[in-house]
Amino acid sequence: MKITVQRSGGFAAMTLLWSVEAVSPDDKQRWLPIVEACPWDEVVSQRQPRGEPGQPDRFTYSIRAGQRRATLPEHEVTGPWQQLIECAQAEGSESRGQIGGRL
Repeated sequence: MKITVQRSGGFAAMTLLWSVEAVSPDDKQRWLPIVEACPWDEVVSQRQPRGEPGQPDRFTYSIRAGQRRATLPEHEVTGPWQQLIECAQAEGSESRGQIGGRL
């Protein structure tokens, strides 16, 4: 299973990407509970409701884990999402760019 976290936005508008390949049985056993703890089906569209002020200079996280996908604004990165992102940042390889290889 490939796990990818892309962070974009912020004051400098830089995009960073962390990627982890959970290939071995031990890696899968460690990462699967972290991935499954995230509420993938509860992620609401990233579009901003009318009348709500934006949050300039905040990050947006695009997360992929196998076939699962989610995009979250920084203020919604809590609980299991935060754990998944922090683990990917700590253990993954870091690069600049976007998921899919585009800059």
